[in-house]
Amino acid sequence: MSLPLFPLNTVLFPGCILDLQIFEARYLDMIGRCMKKGEGFGVVCILDGEEVGIAPEGYARVGCEACITDFSQQDNGLLGIRVRGGRRFIVHDSSVQADQLTVAEVEWLEEEPEQPLQDEDADLVALLKALAEHPMVEALNMGTEATGQQSLANQLAYLLPFNELDKIDLLQLDDPQQRLDAIQALLDELQGELFA
Repeated sequence: MSLPLFPLNTVLFPGCILDLQIFEARYLDMIGRCMKKGEGFGVVCILDGEEVGIAPEGYARVGCEACITDFSQQDNGLLGIRVRGGRRFIVHDSSVQADQLTVAEVEWLEEEPEQPLQDEDADLVALLKALAEHPMVEALNMGTEATGQQSLANQLAYLLPFNELDKIDLLQLDDPQQRLDAIQALLDELQGELFA
């Protein structure tokens, strides 16, 4: 499956919302094509390079489909779009077009079926509820109700201030329980640093 990529300094997760301002010609063209075809594009995290200018050399091989849910002309004249994370994918091969747009051959990753929340998830559910009250999270209008372990893991991995490499590792995990365990371990590490 061929997918245009939008390398960013962020990691998108399924079901999560991301607002973008589009001003480069390659991405304006890409968004136009996606909207005409009713298709998404791929968000991958930059490991080496910049968001603007020539296509970055290094980016994560795991990414998330971005489905456009809304768009508007910003006050500054730029195109603003809102996307929702769709399916996860692995990049097998990619090429950079003349306009510096990266197009990749991707394989969609299977999602585990949603598992019901467990009693031991209560602290993480409470953390998500607390995060939902933050004005920046509220503005995303993501609906931060966890419907199960997968949705809880995705939202926490997206919203918590982990570094990009940790988020990439979380995105690669297929099993929601493993992802929740990894999130808990990262939180324990953060807490340890705070109180060290």
